[in-house]
Amino acid sequence: MVELKTDTSIDAMYEAGQVVAQALTAVRKAADVGVSLRELDEVAREVLSGAGATSPFLGYRPSFASTPFPAVICASVNDAIVHGIPTGYRLRDGDLVSIDCGAELGGWAGDSAISFVVGTARPADVRLVATAERALAAGIGAAVVGNRIGDIAHAIGSVCRAGGYGIMDDFGGHGIGRRMHEDPPVPNEGRPGRGLRLWHGMVLAIEPMLIAGGEDAYHVAPDGWTLCTNDGSRAAHTEHTVAITDAGPRVLTAREEAL
Repeated sequence: MVELKTDTSIDAMYEAGQVVAQALTAVRKAADVGVSLRELDEVAREVLSGAGATSPFLGYRPSFASTPFPAVICASVNDAIVHGIPTGYRLRDGDLVSIDCGAELGGWAGDSAISFVVGTARPADVRLVATAERALAAGIGAAVVGNRIGDIAHAIGSVCRAGGYGIMDDFGGHGIGRRMHEDPPVPNEGRPGRGLRLWHGMVLAIEPMLIAGGEDAYHVAPDGWTLCTNDGSRAAHTEHTVAITDAGPRVLTAREEAL
């Protein structure tokens, strides 16, 4: 069942989304060669705590997971696509990093993700991240009243496939509100004009996940959480929480500072 949010509720979700935005900005600033993923998780924890927010990631255990998630961010490096657990791994020059973060504040959730390169970036990684950002922008652009979920999925998938990138077919975006994951699912590939119609008050987490090698296949790492590319190629993940409104899409996790 899809819950339509009131304008007041969307404003409250914006407050939660801004905590996420602040956490991602702080993590991006802290990410440097020699910094551990666990240290980045601590940075995000401090931002959430300072804002009086909690993490929907910490302790989360969906049906596919054998253990609860132990951190407040997902930190996925190089061939890890999503759901990477922050460990003592220290970032190296040229690492491609994807950080996913959520926050719960005042009974509402926000969810967003960024990808970036630490240190010296390879041209292929710059192109991959830029394409992920374009795919996200295309998906947001299609998130308008009267369109359908398939229009968002088609917009994202078209950008990804045009770039020659792979897409996981069973992971994508989702509705969000009082819980981090709500209906409806938002695929990263689909047919335009199909699926649920978009109405004022729907709030979606739109999140392209790109596999550089062009294959769609992936596998679960031994930690039971991290999803990795089968071909060993790199991956990128971007995400925003977006409200569908009569005035157009409203990005609730927009970051004030350029990343």
